[in-house]
Amino acid sequence: MKPGPFSHCVFDAYGTLFDVHSAVGRYREVLGEKADPVSILWRTKQLEYTWLRSLMRQHVDFWRITSDALEFAFSAHEIINPELQNQLLQAYHQLDCYPEVPETLKWLKDRGYGTAILSNGSPKMLASGVNNSGLEKLLNSVLSVEEVGSSNPIQGSTNLPSNNSKPKQVKSFSSLPTLGMSADRPTSASKPSGSTVSARNRNASPVSTCSKSNALTRFWSGLISSLPFFPAPSGLHLP
Repeated sequence: MKPGPFSHCVFDAYGTLFDVHSAVGRYREVLGEKADPVSILWRTKQLEYTWLRSLMRQHVDFWRITSDALEFAFSAHEIINPELQNQLLQAYHQLDCYPEVPETLKWLKDRGYGTAILSNGSPKMLASGVNNSGLEKLLNSVLSVEEVGSSNPIQGSTNLPSNNSKPKQVKSFSSLPTLGMSADRPTSASKPSGSTVSARNRNASPVSTCSKSNALTRFWSGLISSLPFFPAPSGLHLP
């Protein structure tokens, strides 16, 4: 079956395909009641630092941003444990993908869509995440805006080197509607040429139940139903 107006689907990585809270989840017993607050603050500061550095044009790679954000979260919660801090950072190289991701990517590829990641994650971080989740054969490309020294995947994508293999019609998906876009509407001038962007909220449920919440089913069902001509996969059911 050939695709409709969109030939490729491009996904943000962190919080969209990869569960950013799975790193802390591996050390929940060590962190105890501070596990969820630390994870939430770590992610919040990671995003804030990304946006601020993008606005100030003071670029550092995403690994540095992730490390600085964890440092802030530990300090805010008065945790002094360098060993645990390093273990959490290393765990970020092995984030779990959300459970429905492989099925959904396979569903798209089976129907002729190209699939790719476009992220501000460093190439090494993205490669580790893809390999850890076994998504290598389900993605055509993994693109990092680190190539152009940007912290914003939407803005940075406009400066990535072009080539003849890039699709003219792309639909992009992110769990962050604040990346200079509006949900289910084309972005402003910062969007890649010929693309539209859809945003879905993956954070509607508490961190501790995020990976099992109905919000994820709604996310992917919404993703699939937004593609032209195709119903949602049979394995996904709206609550």
